[in-house]
Amino acid sequence: MSLSSPRKRSPSLDLTLEGASSHKTITASSALVSSLHKLGVTKVFGVSGGAIAAIWHSFSTSAIEVIHCRHETGAVFAATEYHFASDEPVAVFTTSGPGLTNALTGLLAARDEGAKVILISPFSPAANRTRWLIQETTFSTMPADLYRSGPLFHFASVIEDPAQLNQTTVQLAAGLRRLGGFMAHLAVPPSVQSALIDRVPTRQVTASMLNPSQLSLSPASVKRYADLLLSGPTVIWVGFGARQAAQQVRELAIRLQARVICSPRGKGIFPENHPLFGGVTGMGGHDWVAAELAKIAPQHILVLGSRLGEPSSFYDSRLTPSVSFIHVDIDPAVPGVSYPMVPTEAVCTEIGRFLTALLTHIPDHFPARLSESSPTAEPPTANASISNQGLLLTANSHGRVRPQYLMQLIQTRLIDPAAAILLADSGNSFVWTTHYLQFTRPGQYRVSTGVGSMGHAAAGVLGAAIASKKAVAVVGDGAMLMNNEINTAVHCGAPALWIVLNDGRYNMCDQGMETLGLTADATLPAVDFSRFAIAQGATGLQAKNERQLETALEAAIASTGPCVLDVWIDPTLRPPSDNRNSGLKRQMVFPQTPS
Repeated sequence: MSLSSPRKRSPSLDLTLEGASSHKTITASSALVSSLHKLGVTKVFGVSGGAIAAIWHSFSTSAIEVIHCRHETGAVFAATEYHFASDEPVAVFTTSGPGLTNALTGLLAARDEGAKVILISPFSPAANRTRWLIQETTFSTMPADLYRSGPLFHFASVIEDPAQLNQTTVQLAAGLRRLGGFMAHLAVPPSVQSALIDRVPTRQVTASMLNPSQLSLSPASVKRYADLLLSGPTVIWVGFGARQAAQQVRELAIRLQARVICSPRGKGIFPENHPLFGGVTGMGGHDWVAAELAKIAPQHILVLGSRLGEPSSFYDSRLTPSVSFIHVDIDPAVPGVSYPMVPTEAVCTEIGRFLTALLTHIPDHFPARLSESSPTAEPPTANASISNQGLLLTANSHGRVRPQYLMQLIQTRLIDPAAAILLADSGNSFVWTTHYLQFTRPGQYRVSTGVGSMGHAAAGVLGAAIASKKAVAVVGDGAMLMNNEINTAVHCGAPALWIVLNDGRYNMCDQGMETLGLTADATLPAVDFSRFAIAQGATGLQAKNERQLETALEAAIASTGPCVLDVWIDPTLRPPSDNRNSGLKRQMVFPQTPS
């Protein structure tokens, strides 16, 4: 399976409409859509409705491609993953009332993941407010945070007059320029959407408004941090925020001969097959990481772009340095929060810029310290951990598919030869893939750990496939039933592949309840996902055992359109998620049982 690199588009600086003049009237919707296109938006995801009709029409008759989805949450998940696969800003549209509220879970995830998404929704016109309008959408019927800057949106505005478009466009340009994510919401009444305007805003946007800003960094400070890293054993802990600085991370690790560990979202930023790679922390991570750090006894741990929150660390005290964290992040509110008891040197700047400056103070041939403080044997690789003996598994002739065997085939058939983009959904899918699969480049693996919504990958794979020309989602049967965009993928011909771990239950919940000593029913009625796919016009394949799996997977890889591979996995096998269950136990108070 070949993948083409996503096309990255440099936005034009002229925000005027082609052919527009003072002698030609156009709608405010057309002016808004044209401005979005010139800010770099080439795709819009959404679900239609009467209150958004004029904007939907303007998108559909513009140079922006419309991906008309089946659910608003799925549309935002797909838009988010399109952004990360293409590095372009992306737009989403919804209708009023439930259209907007349906999008909320996706919007929360997009904000948490650090995507650049501009939401366009309707706002009820003033003349009809408080009159029991169909799907009335106003300040009095919706949560106020939808319409103001805050925890959900960096910028939000109700466009009550077309004259606001000029300044709104400038504010969007400034927001897209910011380092990290940017979430915006423009609420536009139908009366404004369809309003005719004589002229299009002609405010020019300078190059400095579209290029990322640079946070200040003192040369003396950089030298000080270099001296700290050179003073003793060092470990580098890589998170998702370092994805644009993979080359500098690798160079620094080699010069320092420092072990590199990563969060689940940081997989692939430093090649997981490199001798200096020390494993994955947090949810689905590797047990050996803590033991490895104990042997190295790092004085400093350089944290690059990770919040070190529960899914990345479980606040494990064994993952701490003897002296301090040196924590680099663009958000000054991040360093020191997850490990408040550990001294932390907070560095608020862009990671690539910091590492480039840092490398000028690190010798090319620094004496290797790793062998002095750690064993000569390298930590086991992900594939080696598939079996207790460190041997590759062979197909069983009986029973359901072992998830470990499925991961082995995904690695050797999809990841290694094709460098496929792979998304993992929440639940056991997340744990199996994080623990067993290895990635060698940034952006190759995507999981949502903060919001962690089921269905994120099942719908998000649509956007990733549109951007990358092929993407794979490993999802549970529960997640697939909760949210997917198979039908949309068929409509637009997106080459997405869903690999469904079909075990007839919410198995992370089922196994977790058992571990906690609690009882509940997490089973699901049997579903044939291959027929589910075929019924919607996609290719449907099925593997009930390991003898069937390899042939089915090869057929799935060869498919050129949307494809669902239904894999009947063994529900009795447990992924390495003890740290998650232990974390839940620590958050709960269990009554003492009489002896």
